[in-house]
Amino acid sequence: MRQTANVIGASGLVGHELLAQLLDHSEFEKVRIFVRRSTGIVHPKLEEQIIDFDQTESWIHLVKGDVLFSTLGTTIKTAKTKENQYRVDFTYQYEFAKAASENGVDAYLLVSSLGANPQSSVSYSRMKGELEDAVAKLPFKKLFIIRPSILDGNRQEKRAGEKVGLILSRFVTRFMLRAYKPTPVDLLASKMIRLSLENVPGIRTIGGLELFQN
Repeated sequence: MRQTANVIGASGLVGHELLAQLLDHSEFEKVRIFVRRSTGIVHPKLEEQIIDFDQTESWIHLVKGDVLFSTLGTTIKTAKTKENQYRVDFTYQYEFAKAASENGVDAYLLVSSLGANPQSSVSYSRMKGELEDAVAKLPFKKLFIIRPSILDGNRQEKRAGEKVGLILSRFVTRFMLRAYKPTPVDLLASKMIRLSLENVPGIRTIGGLELFQN
């Protein structure tokens, strides 16, 4: 039986690539995305839900199907404050995961971050770690926590600091620290889809070189 996928963060770097691959994948008959504004994408498999993420009761009943992919995220520069960033990177993602689990969605795939740790002194890494711990308590049959290194792809949003970091990371990890090599978004998206289709229950955390393995 073909599957129904839910995606949050479909307008971002990873989410955009993931959406394209899901729409092209024979195992998925419907791809439901939740966005603030229309993506402009038209496809017979696509169901686009334009929502207010803060109005939980208006969308909670729509998160249903077989799998939820969570690729949502923002930067402190875009969010302006740590409170706003926390609302996007933690609250929205947790509320969607909770809704999915309550609506019988079996599988959840979360794009977290390398270095995520609820005890970290770095607020971003601590926030990611807290989210991992929170969603791990939800009753999903399959939970995959994905921890990519710096993402390698073409962003519409220009991030000069990240671009420099990507160039340096590509160079350094050719010779050492290979587990920290940049993660191509097309590889990440295809890995997430393959994982979602595995019939192996439980919680798995995947990062580093494991992301590059078939």
